[in-house]
Amino acid sequence: MLFDRDGTIIYDVPYNNRPELVKPISGSRSAIDRIRRAGVPVGVVTNQSGVARGLIGADDLERVNARVEELLGPFDVWAVCPHGEADGCACRKPAPGLVLRAAEALGVDPRDCVVIGDIGRDVEAARAAGARGILVPTEVTLPEEVAAAEEVAPDLTAAVALALGEKAEVAR
Repeated sequence: MLFDRDGTIIYDVPYNNRPELVKPISGSRSAIDRIRRAGVPVGVVTNQSGVARGLIGADDLERVNARVEELLGPFDVWAVCPHGEADGCACRKPAPGLVLRAAEALGVDPRDCVVIGDIGRDVEAARAAGARGILVPTEVTLPEEVAAAEEVAPDLTAAVALALGEKAEVAR
């Protein structure tokens, strides 16, 4: 199970380079712990273009990610794209690179992965990698992203239930 970071499991603070600003989204710890209890490996796939833009140093990014783990528990894999929009890399979502890298690190087929995120790029990256994508819309999610998503959940708890094959209220 792979999660987008900003806007999905923690509140999005643009180009956050300060660990003390990391705040988990309500219910994210319990949702992620539910996945862990099910014996499913968990990971994070995140675009961090602030590194390419010089707004976040590599050490700052490591400290912020360490704070995420301190608050939400350990992740089995972190796949981070430090590139900018114009860099043309294969890892920046919506490209499949982060999902493929995380799946490889976990020793699983990407088709066995579920990616949960808050914007279209997250589910597009999942689709491009052959994984399943579940969208959890927020105030920044565009209506066309919701319309294009095959699976939409009203919150992270419902998304995890859906990913685990449990009945969940699905928003459209």
